[in-house]
Amino acid sequence: MPASIDSKLRFAIAGKRLVTFTSGGCLRKVEPHDYGLFKGEARLFCYQIGGQSRSGKLPGWRWVKATGISDLSITDEHFSGPRAANGRHVVWEKLFASVSKRG
Repeated sequence: MPASIDSKLRFAIAGKRLVTFTSGGCLRKVEPHDYGLFKGEARLFCYQIGGQSRSGKLPGWRWVKATGISDLSITDEHFSGPRAANGRHVVWEKLFASVSKRG
């Protein structure tokens, strides 16, 4: 994964900024919420609000492998912060950035 993707994700999460990127052949517009190591891979947990989806269901929560992200851009748009995610709690191996954490 390019260092620029890592630094852009950290910056966007810290500033609660929306991002766009391509993943799995789909252009996506998301709120990046958590970024870290999960099941041995760098992953982004995000809330997709626009763009394309293979499931066709938007908005919704998505897991994205960071190595599968390309053409990442940080928009000028902000989101308010953490959302309630349905489902079980995830235990990260290492959390790099989160809108739920300060500092």
